[in-house]
Amino acid sequence: MSFFKSLFVFGVVVVTCWSVSGQYVVEMSKDLEENIMTSKEQQRAASTLPGLTKPFAFASYYSSHMVLQKAPKRATIWGYAANIGEEIIIKVSERGTYTTKVYLDPLYNYGVWKLKLPAESSAGPFTITAISSEKTITLTDVMFGDVWVCSGQSNMQFTMIQGFNASEELADASNYPNIRLFTVGDVPASFPIPDLHGIWEQWAVAGKSSVGGKPWRYFSAVCWLFGKTLNKKLGYPIGLIDTTWGGTPVEAWSSTDALAKCGLDEQTYEAKDLDWLNMEVDPENPLNGPDAVSNLWNGMVFPLLNMTIYGAIWYQGEANMVTNVHKYNCTFPAMIDDWRQKFHNASDGETDSLFPFGFVQLAANRPDSADPGFPEIRWHQTADYGFVPNPRMKNVFMSVAMDLPDFASPYGSIHPRDKQDVVARLAVSGMSIAYNQQEEVTQGPLPAHVQEGTTNLTLVYTEKIKYNNLVGFEFLCSVENSSKTFWTPTPILSALPTSITLYSLVCGEGQTVLGLRYSWRESPCAFKTCTVYSADNPLLPGPPFLVYRKMTGIAGTVHTIDWNTPTAIHN
Repeated sequence: MSFFKSLFVFGVVVVTCWSVSGQYVVEMSKDLEENIMTSKEQQRAASTLPGLTKPFAFASYYSSHMVLQKAPKRATIWGYAANIGEEIIIKVSERGTYTTKVYLDPLYNYGVWKLKLPAESSAGPFTITAISSEKTITLTDVMFGDVWVCSGQSNMQFTMIQGFNASEELADASNYPNIRLFTVGDVPASFPIPDLHGIWEQWAVAGKSSVGGKPWRYFSAVCWLFGKTLNKKLGYPIGLIDTTWGGTPVEAWSSTDALAKCGLDEQTYEAKDLDWLNMEVDPENPLNGPDAVSNLWNGMVFPLLNMTIYGAIWYQGEANMVTNVHKYNCTFPAMIDDWRQKFHNASDGETDSLFPFGFVQLAANRPDSADPGFPEIRWHQTADYGFVPNPRMKNVFMSVAMDLPDFASPYGSIHPRDKQDVVARLAVSGMSIAYNQQEEVTQGPLPAHVQEGTTNLTLVYTEKIKYNNLVGFEFLCSVENSSKTFWTPTPILSALPTSITLYSLVCGEGQTVLGLRYSWRESPCAFKTCTVYSADNPLLPGPPFLVYRKMTGIAGTVHTIDWNTPTAIHN
């Protein structure tokens, strides 16, 4: 049980709330004798807290220099006021005047006002002024563009100042004034809270200081580089929200509703020791995030739901290689589904219920590790299909990163510094999925079928292959007169533009090939030297894959691989 969870159960929570006009602290105490299990129960518990009178303000993550979601979607602005029923006047420069009323929030017992702005196609900048009997508050230099949420654990939290080419990237940042950045502070919560209780970086114009904050603070390298790529390709403002915490499992970022879909709750979830993940890392770095179920969803995602967003990207999974590994094929897709539905509902339907969601497949880590955790999580990140989008994970895109090791990283090999290649790959698939800007090739090659020969098996591809190596394939072999099986490497006999021929007699006499896998290692190759890449776009490696298929031993037999059916790991 984490410190924060224990603190809550024993009845004391200190909540730090932020507003545009300043910072204030509210101390609340509540004795809860029973565990809170579902989101509805958590919200009902919150509604029993003493009523709070909050001064007139925008919600914490609305400030000058921000980006609101552009047309065709409508952006929502909201905040607090003391006088229930009062009419709030909202003025948007060069657009008009709108009104809304303060209502008593039924869950949290204080006055809230909320307004959905008309769809805005112009980039801006705009000035938004809110007027009440208490005072007048103003946001300046507000832009309209696409808003993306960036989340996950330490490889998403990994800041631009820590990465390769940091000096060049920071010097270049001021050339992108229409990219705006916001970083959520690392504050968990034991039940869903309506607004952020910590902010590390309020909305800021991209520049050397806003992109180049302290290590592990701001700004996320993957998030920045992704937003920069979008801005260059699309030519309009991009708002980036970084909400990350190192060393955290997917369960911490998932609502209890999502976890219930996978049979998990506080009783069935058990966090494991993750100390090995932080080898060679300065212990002062914030990489040991809390592991209690839903506490980062509650404190670092739920508060953002009212905001209309365009999409999200994710880099996480390392912490789950020892925690609910074989649940990840459920918990990760379920989290995506849940985020989509809850953002959609809270924004009154403005955030798309199938908004684009991108992720980075786990990169390499230890050079000689035979631990199956990383390859198994990589497979589960695709819901056991091996690629995305797929029938279970629609409108999802990914970056394959297994061939980008950085064994000399001063932050530990689990934190490779090359985020440029990671994002370049993510952007290729992202522009296709999120913006329908289809390039000729958007993901690495997968074989279409297997053909048996007398002493070989040939993998046939539907696109041309570039070879950077001739290793990485393994056969699953039966053991004669036994139910046992084993995996063994198999050499490549020939590598042609659209096929790879493997030696099939490695299992031994009387034994049968039962399956095939590729790049099934924690660190399957040196930098950009795995075997299969796209010939048309050499940036894109073929992803790791797993196929179970019993070979007949009859030359000429063809086995079609059905990539639209998931393959569960069982060996």
